Amino acid sequence: MFLENIGGLAIAMLGSGLAVGLSCVGSAKGTGIAGEAGTGLLSEDPSKSGKVMVLQLLPGTQGLYGLVVWFFALIQMGMMDGTAANLTLVEGFRYFAACMPMAFGGLLSAIAQGRVAAGSINILAKKPDDWSKGLILCGIVEFYAILSLLASMLMLLWI
Repeated sequence: MFLENIGGLAIAMLGSGLAVGLSCVGSAKGTGIAGEAGTGLLSEDPSKSGKVMVLQLLPGTQGLYGLVVWFFALIQMGMMDGTAANLTLVEGFRYFAACMPMAFGGLLSAIAQGRVAAGSINILAKKPDDWSKGLILCGIVEFYAILSLLASMLMLLWI
């Protein structure tokens, strides 16, 4: 069988790669959405660059969370001590499954957070004193990215 030939390590590496890859794709998309909104405001009022940068940065955290899951998965798999080659197919699928909450949670929450950040930049443009309300809205989306991180980390610990 094909899966038996490639072994558990390949499946586990695919899962950890998706955790970081999809989270980074989501972060790139989310920060891009917020950045597009930010450039419009900054062309009119460059003094708001610090607040715009904070709002644009928020969707980028999911990429970092994905990187943490990837690194932790590599450690748990035994990539650092050379025991990863002994992973069974079942173990490989366990690692794969453990990385999926961060992969999909990171992808989707970063894009959603980018949209909320873009809306928050619009708040900053129209009511500068209320920009913290938009920051709170971004934080609500961030909560679900953190839950994805927590789910993947706990699953990796329990393999």
